[in-house]
Amino acid sequence: MASTPREPADETDRIFALQQEVAQLKEAVSSHAVVDQAIGMIVALGRVAPDEGWQVLKEVSQHTNVKLRNVAELILIWGRRGEMPPEIRAELEDALDRHGPTQIPGAPRNGP
Repeated sequence: MASTPREPADETDRIFALQQEVAQLKEAVSSHAVVDQAIGMIVALGRVAPDEGWQVLKEVSQHTNVKLRNVAELILIWGRRGEMPPEIRAELEDALDRHGPTQIPGAPRNGP
């Protein structure tokens, strides 16, 4: 069975589609890194477990109606410059109050 040659337009469309896919994958990798860094900050500063850090980030995003990646970027900016929009900061504090801080293993317990 002989193969039929592809039309140049078909190949151009395929190249364009692949370029778009590569761009989307690059954006996803970049976004994932930003989110992971923000979770790390939440874990360290809020003294919560990594899964709770993820929950905190999601809750802040949902309760402020700001995309998760944008909340993560704002948290990273806060870590570098100490600046954060008041509504994001208030929700971050509320979410951390709901989830943490966790007890450090081996540390003496506070309270009764």
